[in-house]
Parts: sequence; structure tokens; C-alpha cells
Amino acid sequence: EEKTYSLPAWLIASFWESVALQETCFLSDYYIWKINVDETPMEKEIASLHRMEFQFSDIFYFCRKGFEAIVEDEVTQRFSSEELVSWNLLTRTNVNFHYVSLRLTVVWVIGVIVRYCFLLPLRFTLAAIGITSMIVGTTVVGQLPNSSLKNYLSEVVHLTCSRILVRALSGTIHYHNKENKPQKGGICVANHTSPIDAIILTNDGCYAMVGQVHGGLMGVIQRATVKACPHVWFERSEIKDRHLVTKRLREHVADKNKLPILIFPEGTCINNTSVMMFKKGSFEIGGTIYPVAIKYDPQFGDAFWNSSKYNIVSYLLRIMTSWAIVCHVWYMPPMVRKDGEDAVQFANRVRSAIARQGGLTELPWDGGLKRAKVKDSFKEEQQKNYSKMLVRNGSQGSLSAGTESD
Repeated sequence: EEKTYSLPAWLIASFWESVALQETCFLSDYYIWKINVDETPMEKEIASLHRMEFQFSDIFYFCRKGFEAIVEDEVTQRFSSEELVSWNLLTRTNVNFHYVSLRLTVVWVIGVIVRYCFLLPLRFTLAAIGITSMIVGTTVVGQLPNSSLKNYLSEVVHLTCSRILVRALSGTIHYHNKENKPQKGGICVANHTSPIDAIILTNDGCYAMVGQVHGGLMGVIQRATVKACPHVWFERSEIKDRHLVTKRLREHVADKNKLPILIFPEGTCINNTSVMMFKKGSFEIGGTIYPVAIKYDPQFGDAFWNSSKYNIVSYLLRIMTSWAIVCHVWYMPPMVRKDGEDAVQFANRVRSAIARQGGLTELPWDGGLKRAKVKDSFKEEQQKNYSKMLVRNGSQGSLSAGTESD
């Protein structure tokens, strides 16, 4: 993939020998050139110079990688809305597109009237009906004694209300490979793009949710639904106790009569283009993992929630004023942990399978980088790799020199 960069001429001259220039031209006091961004490992690229010791030009490798990251790194761009090939007449795209022509402006205005004056009131009404039905229905069912009848009625209420909420979003969902749907006593793991991911999945089956206890309307819904269904809610103080969380989840999975747990191991929303690091906690519980890949079609509406830019109310308004929510859901064959495989390796294997099925880019980075700085350990790891390479090459060079002297 070719990337285009523009930097002052004096800076280019400093790195002329280290940066692979494909074509250059002079414009004012700037050079504009294209370089091929390759993923060659540090050790392989520097070792290809056939040197056995440190040379000052080694820093150019790190400088080039730094420039590539500044221009367009592969992490932070995953926390902003996906770029579209063509404008979908929604305000989430460049506002300058509204005024390309009078005809286009008229079409956009008509679209605004339809979305805000007709679709929004209808969708808001359906959402209110769905949420109210969920609270009332689960509260009533929760009064019944534990029995197969209670479980059946709970599933009916959850499915019915979830389908009403999906219709409130004008959702068009395509489910694939339904024979692989998560079974009771298992753990369903999926990539995470939006808070509505849970509604998308519960539209086709019931799950036990896992999450933190909230206040407000969300708290009311949580308290009502847990009476009818064995959801696993944690207090804020408990969610930090990893051992307690793992214990409660294991107890849930051990009961093969309980609904499968639904977990999003990324821990944050990613913009529908990639899958980032899965937290290992979900894969330490044991039991069968049922991977699910979710892929939205951004042409009809942007489902990604950029929580750093929009609060939940603003996000829901944007969702409910989109044309529609169109997505594909792939149920994948169940996976179990192999002998000798640790939780991290298992998590990476499941992530790779989801990425391949959904046509998503697989990234090793922690989604927590959305709000946190890069850990010093990541920087130190690159330094250690470089120093190990120098030590290894130096010892090889010393051995060769000793052999020649003999």
C-alpha cells in the first residue's frame, strides 16, 4: 500500500539514504514523494545490511517508523469513524459535500426532513415501547418461582423486546451459520463496535450479560432483567477484583442449564475495520468458546460509538437518525483451549478466527490506548529487541574473528 507524505526539503536530505524513495518532485521548498510502507521486522531489516555492530545510521529505521506513525498510525485511526468511498447523505461526513451542487443540497435537505421528521419520531416511539415492555415484562416474570416455565417466559420477553428495539433502529441483520449458535453453558465472544452489539445478538437468541452496575435508566433495566434472567452484574468495587469476577463467571458456566455468557473481550468499541487485543480474562474461565463476528455496513449508518467524542445520548440520536443499521453476523464453530495453550494464546487464536471471518484487520494493540498512553513496557520491548540483536551479532562477530585468527 502506498502512502503519500510531504515534508520540508532540508529534512528529506537528512534521511535521503535511509528512506526508500519511489518517485520525487520539487514543489516550492517541499518534496512530495511516495514510499512503500512495509512490515519488515526490525531485526531482519537491519540485519540485511550485514553489519555486526551498532552504526549511527541504525537510527534511521526508527525515525522512518516514527514518521509513518505520525502521518497515519494503525491504532488511533481505529477510534474514529470509518472513511466511506462515497457520501451517504448523512451529516457524519464532510459538511462541504452538502454544497457541491444545488441538486445535491436539495437531496440532502429532503433526507434530513425524512430522517428527523418521520423516521426519528417513529423510531423513538418503538424504542420507548421496547424498553417499557422489557422492564414490565421481566419484572412480572421475575416474580415467578424458578422453573422451566419462568425460563421460557423470560426468553420470550427478551427476544420480543430485543426485536422491537432492532426495528426501532430500522435494523436489517443477516445471520450466517446458525447451526453454530452459542449453546447453554458456553461463552459467546464477539468483536465490539457499538453498544447495540448486544441488541443485535439478542435479536436472534438469549444471552446472560456481564457488566458493571449502572444508575439511571440503565440501572432500572439491569435490576428488572436480572430478576428474570441470570445476568452477571458487578458493583464498581467488585469489577476490579479479577478473582471474584472469574469465580462468578465460572460458577455460571458450570451450570449447563444457564444461558451462554456474552462477552466483548476488546473492552472498548472499535470502528468496524479491525479487531484489537482480546483481554485474556474471558479465556481463563474454561468451558467452550463460541466466536461471533459482527460486521456493519457503513453505507447506511455509522454504528461505531466514539465515546471520546459523543456521550450516549448524542450517539443514540445519531443512530436513530441514520438511514438504517445493516450488519452481518457470523456464528463460528465452537473452540476449546488446547493442551499446553495459555489464555493469551487461546485469546489470540479466537481473535484471528473472528478477524478472518468478518474481513477485519487484526491488530495486537490494546483497545485501552483509546484513553491511555502507550505503556513504557512497549517501548522497552523494542529497546530490548534491538539490544539483544546487537549482543547476538556482536558475539557472532567475535566468534568469527577468533576463528580467523586461529
